[in-house]
Amino acid sequence: MSDPLNITPRRLVPLAGPILWSPAELPLNEQMIPLGAEHAAEMGAADAAIRLGAPEGATPKLDALTDELRGRLDHGRGFALLRGMPLGEDPAAPLRGLATRLGTPVPAAPTTGSRHVEACDILLLRATHPATAHLRSAASIHNALLRTDRAALAALYEGRGEPPMPIFSHEGVFAARWDDEALPGDRLPASLEEAIGEPLSLNLRAGDILAINPFLVWADRLPGVEVAACREEASRLDIPAFAALR
Repeated sequence: MSDPLNITPRRLVPLAGPILWSPAELPLNEQMIPLGAEHAAEMGAADAAIRLGAPEGATPKLDALTDELRGRLDHGRGFALLRGMPLGEDPAAPLRGLATRLGTPVPAAPTTGSRHVEACDILLLRATHPATAHLRSAASIHNALLRTDRAALAALYEGRGEPPMPIFSHEGVFAARWDDEALPGDRLPASLEEAIGEPLSLNLRAGDILAINPFLVWADRLPGVEVAACREEASRLDIPAFAALR
């Protein structure tokens, strides 16, 4: 594995836009999307159509929800908390329907590190019991490193580990991923851990759905949740830096 301080010169610039956020500045309406009985009914009908291979009826509420989720997850805050649906007998059912609408469902291969780094563009987690999710903006971590340790940030744009991948990439679109099982912190500059800072803590109720873009938001692993994943047509998995994930 290459030395983390074997640095290739590159032009580093601060990131901007909604992908850059701190816990203190996020109002509730930029965290949560409330769902109602009509959403639940349309999700139930959509899941039944998927299982039966039947045509799907009109779903105006789900159509609007899908559009809003795409905007938030692709280039917005990178996450959204969906609240208001009862847990039901099949807690994974709404996840299947949402994953199919948001992209192409892919296996949510289990990982063993401390955070969710499944190889997908959108990860859907459904709480089956009350829990607390801890989220961080990868763009904010990037900018913190740019301020405090530019050399370390440049090093983290270089591929390392097995298979070799960077932590940060900006090939047309920003993406970031750190699997601390494959690449533990003692193999990286200490300034990365220092830049991570305090998380946004979300108190999840049973039935809540947390949608995240793992390339924009670093989420601590949540045990005991239902999981679904999907890949979008314009996928961050197509970035050459992360080609090994495919």
